[in-house]
Amino acid sequence: MTSTPYTVADVMTTKVIAVTPTTGFKDIAAAMKRWKVTALPVVEGEGHVVGVVSEADLLPKEEFHEHGPGLIEQMRRLGDTAKAGSTSAENLMTSPAVTIRPNATLPQAARIMTDRRIKRLPVVDADGTLKGIVSRADLLKVFLRTDEELTDEIRRSVIERLFPVSRGGVTVTVTQGIATLTGSVRDDHLIPMAERLARAVEGVVDVRCRLEARTAA
Repeated sequence: MTSTPYTVADVMTTKVIAVTPTTGFKDIAAAMKRWKVTALPVVEGEGHVVGVVSEADLLPKEEFHEHGPGLIEQMRRLGDTAKAGSTSAENLMTSPAVTIRPNATLPQAARIMTDRRIKRLPVVDADGTLKGIVSRADLLKVFLRTDEELTDEIRRSVIERLFPVSRGGVTVTVTQGIATLTGSVRDDHLIPMAERLARAVEGVVDVRCRLEARTAA
């Protein structure tokens, strides 16, 4: 009943800085600094994503710069010690890359980032070709929608559809992303659904539902 949910394609960055498997350590570090990013997709061929190299992948070289790891630490941290001796993206990157499709919803992207503890996801098509990148900051863009936009969408996609007869008795106000629904409706059994659907509108921070059953005249 609500409008189409925002997808990754709606908020992702399409201008993406990427490196190839043969890109050297210093060039990777320089690219991160220049473009102010913490991770870069690694692509080969015509943009096929084969991995991601992040600041965390570069740090072992500094960590073990002065003092090499002991035998026990080498065994315990094989991945990090291997990266400490690596000089190119193909040996530094995390592979396979954790990616997402353009048509994925924002909650799906947020869930992957949280579960995998990563800050950004390469966006790829069905063939694994890089189409963009989506970050935590991108997912928060929906909360920049104006109160007027949110008010209009809640009234149009929730109130007018659920309560076509008694919609005139409902007031929708949104302040700082918090939606308040007040008034009386004939179909009071739909009030919980109205609150749930209003809360699902992208950019809504919270909902205060004060709808009541319309009393008989």
